[in-house]
Amino acid sequence: MPKRPARADGPAQSLTDRAYADLEEMIVTLRLAPGAAVSEAELSEKLGIGRTPIREALQRLARERLVVILPRRGILVSEINVKSQLRLLEVRRELERLVARSAAKRATEQEREQFREIVRSFERSAKANDDVAFMRTDRAFNELCSQASHNEFALGAMSLMHSLSRRFWYIHYKQAADMPMTAKLHADIARAIADGDATAAAKATDKLLDVIEKFTRDTTDI
Repeated sequence: MPKRPARADGPAQSLTDRAYADLEEMIVTLRLAPGAAVSEAELSEKLGIGRTPIREALQRLARERLVVILPRRGILVSEINVKSQLRLLEVRRELERLVARSAAKRATEQEREQFREIVRSFERSAKANDDVAFMRTDRAFNELCSQASHNEFALGAMSLMHSLSRRFWYIHYKQAADMPMTAKLHADIARAIADGDATAAAKATDKLLDVIEKFTRDTTDI
């Protein structure tokens, strides 16, 4: 694994959380390709993490539909389905608008400062055209939005969608998307939340989802 920048969850991150974060990034960035067969033992050796945290991380990834666990047969990285992705976006649009508005209203001062730092991170990744830095910032942004909305039900629902969305974007963006523009659109949402402007946060979210939906349709004839 390449050396990664420090994460927002810090040094107290559990082994299970670390295993999940590493495996999620490997799947999203296609180092574990769709349809690939993996095993707990192989992943444990690759990441230098014990099999129990690996197993727990895989169970979470299965809930998020990034892997499929076949009893007594093995573990497969899930395939990508464009029609499912479009259905996911229908739900994601409504939830993300709610989460963005709620975060703008309810975020603490500490969370608002974290959003300001995320704005700077998105701007750096856009300037450098750095897709991996963007993906890592996007993950931190999504987690912070859910946290700052202070709505545990929205948090649970959103966590099931973001990894699938990031993987789809990563596999197709070079043919149909503008990564710097996408990073800037994310930064607009983060900036509006940091400023406490719920209306601007909702509008920025709709603008981003319009671009993502067009991008998704542009990857296929649907």
